Amino acid sequence: MNQKITKAVIPAAGLGTRFLPVTKAIPKEMIPIIDTPMIHYIFEEAIQSGIEDIILVTSKHKDSIERFFDYNHELEDRLAKAGKEDLAKQLKKIAESCNVICVYQKQPLGLGHAVGCAKTVVGNQPFAVLLGDDLIDSKVPCTKQLIDVMNKNQGMSVIGVMEVAEEDVNKYGIVGGLKLDDRTIKIDTMVEKPKASEAPSRFAIPGRYLVQPKIFEYIAETKPGKGGEIQFTDALLKLAQTEGLLGYQFEGDRYDTGDRLGYIDATLTFGLRRPELKDGIMALMKKHIK
Repeated sequence: MNQKITKAVIPAAGLGTRFLPVTKAIPKEMIPIIDTPMIHYIFEEAIQSGIEDIILVTSKHKDSIERFFDYNHELEDRLAKAGKEDLAKQLKKIAESCNVICVYQKQPLGLGHAVGCAKTVVGNQPFAVLLGDDLIDSKVPCTKQLIDVMNKNQGMSVIGVMEVAEEDVNKYGIVGGLKLDDRTIKIDTMVEKPKASEAPSRFAIPGRYLVQPKIFEYIAETKPGKGGEIQFTDALLKLAQTEGLLGYQFEGDRYDTGDRLGYIDATLTFGLRRPELKDGIMALMKKHIK
């Protein structure tokens, strides 16, 4: 029987140190790609995958994220009166698109701890986890792809994986296991940022997870590691060894928008798709290439 996945957890309490100094005042997740905050694309993926409740794990300094996904009646009224009804509708649609529930991570104790903060809201049902640094551009939303894989495999937890170049293996968590088909493996090991010669494969984890609620038990059992952080990968490995965990090589292009070059890549990609910007961007690129 297929399970309807209605909840997603989006951890957004991090300090955004890779984007300092701007993140001293602006949440990393609110830095725009052209004119749309990074996190809006993550929300869109979740909503287009059938998610109804988004649990935003945040911190007290990031209230601008909450405001972005809430109504702003004064601004909407002003735009409507100024004849900008389309823009007013666009802003209203953001607030209407899903139910946002904010949970606060009071201490920066790692991704595992952040996901664990959502336990009470998630309850006893499978849920998605989407990381805000990873923008995945695909015809079928990546989270929807994972939902389809879970439903085809009796509800087994599944995480998105992507094949990376050998020289990039040491930048990611790498999984290994039994290959079930061209895109799916049954995971039996995970290694965090291994040397290429010691990696079990070249399949990296880019930040899309669909897990059964049993994961909360394994998060609670996970002991803090380096820097006192509770690693999500430790809990996932225990899930793999006890309950089973699949890795699915999703279709689509992934951009690391928490990295400066990855952010520029995403900005150019999305900008070139906009008819009103394409010619201008091409002219600028030719200017700088000269």
